[in-house]
Amino acid sequence: MKRILISIALLCLGSLISRADEGMWMINMINSALEKKMQERGLLLSSDEIYNADADGTTISDAVVSLEFGCSGSIISDQGLMITNHHCAYADVYNLSTPEHNYLEDGYWAMTADKEINIPGKSILFLKKVIDVTDEVKAFRAELRAAGKPAGMRKVSFQMEKKYAKESGLDAYLSSMWDGSRYYMALYKTYKDIRLVAAPPVSIAAYGGDVDNWEWPQHKCDFALYRIYTAPDGSPAEYSEENIPLVPERKLEISLDGYKPGDFAMVIGFPGMTDRYSSSAKVNFKERVSLPISNELRGAQMDIISRWMNTDPDIRLLYSDYFFGLSNVQENNEGMAKCFRRFGVVDEKKAVEKELQEWIDASEERKAKWGNLIGMLNEKYAAQEEAQKDVTYYRETLVRGTQFAKTVNRISTMGNSVLKSCGIKPARTIDQYVSDEEKECRRCHRFCGQDFEIISSAMKKDYEAIDLRVEKDLFRYAVEQYYDNVDPSCFGPYQTGLLEYFTKEDGKCDFDALVDSLWNNSYLTDLDRLGKMIGEEHTIDEYTADPMYKFFKDVSIIDFNHKISAAQGSPKIMSLDNAYTHALYQMKMDKGIEQYPDANSTMRITYGTVGGLEPYDAVICSWQTTTDGLLEKDDPSSYDFCLGERQRELLQGLEEPLPVDFLTDNDITGGNSGSPVMNAKGELIGLAFDGNKESLASDASYTPGYNKCVCVDIRFVLWTLDEYAGMDRILDEIGYVRRP
Repeated sequence: MKRILISIALLCLGSLISRADEGMWMINMINSALEKKMQERGLLLSSDEIYNADADGTTISDAVVSLEFGCSGSIISDQGLMITNHHCAYADVYNLSTPEHNYLEDGYWAMTADKEINIPGKSILFLKKVIDVTDEVKAFRAELRAAGKPAGMRKVSFQMEKKYAKESGLDAYLSSMWDGSRYYMALYKTYKDIRLVAAPPVSIAAYGGDVDNWEWPQHKCDFALYRIYTAPDGSPAEYSEENIPLVPERKLEISLDGYKPGDFAMVIGFPGMTDRYSSSAKVNFKERVSLPISNELRGAQMDIISRWMNTDPDIRLLYSDYFFGLSNVQENNEGMAKCFRRFGVVDEKKAVEKELQEWIDASEERKAKWGNLIGMLNEKYAAQEEAQKDVTYYRETLVRGTQFAKTVNRISTMGNSVLKSCGIKPARTIDQYVSDEEKECRRCHRFCGQDFEIISSAMKKDYEAIDLRVEKDLFRYAVEQYYDNVDPSCFGPYQTGLLEYFTKEDGKCDFDALVDSLWNNSYLTDLDRLGKMIGEEHTIDEYTADPMYKFFKDVSIIDFNHKISAAQGSPKIMSLDNAYTHALYQMKMDKGIEQYPDANSTMRITYGTVGGLEPYDAVICSWQTTTDGLLEKDDPSSYDFCLGERQRELLQGLEEPLPVDFLTDNDITGGNSGSPVMNAKGELIGLAFDGNKESLASDASYTPGYNKCVCVDIRFVLWTLDEYAGMDRILDEIGYVRRP
């Protein structure tokens, strides 16, 4: 009993002691105040040891990389070995897999250097420097306006990035902070010869699958290894057999000492996007309108795909990458809507707005600029609700509800290129806005040989990634949801005619018959008809007369956007949202409040501590999971919880359980996946790979005590490389010394 009581006390301590300051701070914003706060939490380094682009030598941030601003990673050897999450490598492993060599299910281990597989088109970026260019941007825009030239940020970004890239010899990216209150130029060195070294099977890397996604406890060994190669002289280069492994400026040292509740934890990475300067009106709109619609539709689409995946392993492989992305977003958004309600984010934003309004009213200048800003935001968001519902249903059904929209758009793009060769600007839809000249061009002009080649290869690629049986079920669901929920005034004439024709006397549409009619008469839904169609010359009209094509194109997002614009009136919501961010930024500046900008894929640092979680009243969760949990969850009849035979045997043979995953309260978001989790000395102790369900309001609001970062323990990664994969050459390379 005494031992049990001690364990419970430790759990409570882990929950209570764990605390962090909110914020994904730009890496170049570590001032003395932030440095002091981190050191008070336990950091044993100075800020200059983390980032200092103007000093000689290297810093920890030099070992952190961006995977094309989608994920993060870090360098862990002197030979360019880079570690990130398996789910960041998922698409690469999927693309390499075949039914004969399914690396998702079996894993991939390059036991020798020559087995490391090049990933075409993949890039890894090292941040070299961040420069505050706010004054330069404002001066450049003023200069353009004075000369009567366009001064939009797209033009400004292009010109300034070109200038800094030429001066530095690096890739330059201009970022706006606080919606244009500040501007920073980030300079990167980009490497393009990237090779896959190791990826465990999904039964290890994604153990628990969608069931455990965004949950705690978790037991995933979510990691993958790549290697960066360079030209023989060490410079970045495209793939070549002559290339050599990168000799990095800095690598992260790995700690095997572990951690305990209250220990300092630091995460550096490239978080993708947050919206924490959003108004109560915007959060309210997401919570009540857009998120419920997309969550319901995507959840139903997942059910359709999942049923097929469970019946056929070939379909599982075919749709695994698409399903992975769909489920991750859907579960995130579903949790976001729930957390907005649970944690009262709308009321929290209203409290901020009350303070903001008082600050605005205290100055005649501010009143003239922002006096009725909050009221206008509430009015505009309310006014465009119905129009936005239509847009959301349209996007989630006909735009991304099936794979056919992509193929239809390919044909449309090629048809438009033919029209432009006739000197004609294409109309927005099939039957509306079409001039006599366009009709003539469509009727008479045929696709040339090059057009055929482009269409054929693109279609072949599209159809290799789908199963028509699955797509028909998805299309059937999309059609009914579209017709039942979108305002009929948005339908094109072809869609309207179909609805009228298949509506029975009782007023209900026979959607099965409608879908069968489109499906059975389309060249898009039959590979034999498709092959014959793209193997012959046809005019634009002959291609676009296809019933499926006509159905998809008989509506335009441009028309939907016009409807939204009309509902909003002037000024538009986007300009009001920007003004709101500017006002909040200025208020905090005026009050001397330290603030961080929303995440936007620039390098950020966040700090916190290791600790447990109390997700609900009377529920206490430990800060760490072990291999015992893997065996407890093991269920050979479940795809998500079935340990492979070898993994099961190894785990059953352990004398003591190993640490698997752990929690910190670092402030993270999408894009942080694969980020190194470091201890007080800057040593690698794990990788960030997920958040918890209770943290999903973090897009708009940080919730102390509930925002958690789920991490895989680096010791479990090394054990997997050692005992499961037997990758001695990699373990020797990173200096892993096995402990007795």
